[in-house]
Amino acid sequence: MKQYIPDISPFETLWIAKLLGALAGSAISLAYVLPAGKREAAIRFLTGLTAGLVFGFPTGLWIADSFSFGGRLNDFEIALMGAAFSSLAIWTALGFALRFVDRRSSQLQSIQEDKGRDI
Repeated sequence: MKQYIPDISPFETLWIAKLLGALAGSAISLAYVLPAGKREAAIRFLTGLTAGLVFGFPTGLWIADSFSFGGRLNDFEIALMGAAFSSLAIWTALGFALRFVDRRSSQLQSIQEDKGRDI
């Protein structure tokens, strides 16, 4: 039988899983919380990708242990799940945080303008 895909080490397999999971999580959260502009989208994408790559496997282990199905998943599935969740969570949290800061700064600006008119 001819082999079309070369052997991939377990280490490389985990990196591929984390990369795919991080990309999937970033794509899902793009639709969930739309970015206000290109700069925000780029920052959130890179943050999601980084979080998925760094925290993918530990987060996957935590999820698998929390729901008691860790023994039924292989390392690839655990890393993929954890990276997607990490990426989705950080990107969504960052999106909500940026919106909150924007609203709060506009509220503070309007309060300062009202105080300026009272003087």
